[in-house]
Amino acid sequence: MTRTAFITITGKPNVGKSTLLNALLGEKVAIVSRKPQTTRNRITGILTKGEDQYVFIDTPGLHRPKTLLGEYMMKQAGNAATDSDVIMFLVEACTELNATETATLEKYAASKAPLLLIINKVDKANKAKLAEQIVDLSSKYRFDAIIPISAANKDGLEGIFRELEPFMTESVHFFPDDEITDQPERQIFAEIIREKALRLLSEEVPHGIAVGIEEFKEKKDLLSVRAEIYCERNAHKKIIIGKNGEMLKKIGTYAREEAQEIFGTRVYLDLWVKVKENWRDRPTLLSNFGYRGDEQ
Repeated sequence: MTRTAFITITGKPNVGKSTLLNALLGEKVAIVSRKPQTTRNRITGILTKGEDQYVFIDTPGLHRPKTLLGEYMMKQAGNAATDSDVIMFLVEACTELNATETATLEKYAASKAPLLLIINKVDKANKAKLAEQIVDLSSKYRFDAIIPISAANKDGLEGIFRELEPFMTESVHFFPDDEITDQPERQIFAEIIREKALRLLSEEVPHGIAVGIEEFKEKKDLLSVRAEIYCERNAHKKIIIGKNGEMLKKIGTYAREEAQEIFGTRVYLDLWVKVKENWRDRPTLLSNFGYRGDEQ
């Protein structure tokens, strides 16, 4: 008997959702950055263990949108939770909920959907304060389970699988058993580039960049890719390129090295930078970059 569950991972930006997804799968499928709002699309991670298939859906961080891109991200998060069998709501240990977290959690707790509270980063938490947090949240909201974890250290993951057990339903597997994500290879490569840019660039630049894959050619022993980093200002373009092109070269080198590991072949990356002013508020450009507002 095969069983399946669709599980949404949701919570505020930078709480560790993508780190948790990668830890649960044992492989990296979602980019990770210390900068908030790293994840922009829903990312599906698939883990098949024997007869059971877990379909985890990593979502953009819950926030008050200020652009059309932000509105798209919040829609992605909301749709994923609506379509799932289980909601895993991540919060940070010993940290008070903000207004967006509170409103969203109240909505989920009032629904009939199975709701697991995942308290992340417990490795850095004061045990007494953590206990107070658990008592406080459990008294205010309805949870099917509360699970303290450290996604970065992969601690407590067995507790998640144990609590998911009752919500597995008899079903065919919706993905091949050896598949770990449904992301197209072009999207994976674009996200690799964006992750390296997020890690290397100064604070004001990363939220205003997108990556487009203009050419993706696979040969026997070489993957040839031409990609463009889009930003919103000429000043940002100069920062991305850097003095004598050093920053762009560094982004490209790091991206190429990781892509070679993931795709298992030599990679040639031709990387460029272009300016598209206010692209986060331009529907056509959002669609071109893969953020399609017509998705249900």
